[in-house]
Amino acid sequence: MFVAFYTNFIDEVGYGEKEYFKKHPQLSKELINALLDKNISISGIDFTGIRREAEHSKMDQYCAENGVFVVENICNLKELLGDKKRAKFTAHTYPIKYTEMSGLPCRVIAEI
Repeated sequence: MFVAFYTNFIDEVGYGEKEYFKKHPQLSKELINALLDKNISISGIDFTGIRREAEHSKMDQYCAENGVFVVENICNLKELLGDKKRAKFTAHTYPIKYTEMSGLPCRVIAEI
């Protein structure tokens, strides 16, 4: 199961701005654990990390160790909202190989 969190932060602040990396929303540890308990596969967010600063990589690793991948900086999540027909969708993730990058870049496509 793919769970997405739409905050509009990526559009409001703009990817790459200092505030984007320092003041982004974050998921509570309780919510992260609840998602893990639900056996989701992927958590998608429209900001830079499920936790800030030193907890960012640590929580990404924690999720990965529990079989959940975090996909960050997703654009156009708003397109999946509003219409009840769009409440359910199939998310496809395609890894992209770049050299000298952190993380695991991927392209995400929603099949509505």
